[in-house]
Amino acid sequence: MYLKEYLKQFKDKKIKLFVDMDGVIVDYEFGAPGDYDIKRPLFDSIKKLEEVSKLPNVELFIFSVTRKNVGYDQKQGWLDRFAPFFKRENRIIISREANNYTESSLLKAQAMAEMERDGSVMILIDDDPRNLNKVHELNDDVYLLKDTVLVD
Repeated sequence: MYLKEYLKQFKDKKIKLFVDMDGVIVDYEFGAPGDYDIKRPLFDSIKKLEEVSKLPNVELFIFSVTRKNVGYDQKQGWLDRFAPFFKRENRIIISREANNYTESSLLKAQAMAEMERDGSVMILIDDDPRNLNKVHELNDDVYLLKDTVLVD
């Protein structure tokens, strides 16, 4: 698997791996926006991330933005159902509604800037180039990967 091979370069370091939901492990084009009861899981990506979560030096996080506050509980429920290996305490779900509808990319970049570094290698997997670019602007120490790292 490409992602596991990529992570080998950091084998002697702790890794904090942040994974976007929509478009990475959830088919966001399926169903109405925010309707997580019928969102289709991307099982291949989920399976690969579950395998990576078992690596001893990797701490896995969900790093997602929702339009409305209600999306927080919907995304939690979806994760409980389809990807429960993402620990509840490692699920970062930010509401745009609770943040004056600030652009998702800026919310992610600011949240990443506030993350504790503690010497860990910080890696973000996201499908949206706007998110990756904005995170890079505010966090030049974060490794950025497109969701295609989960495709072999």
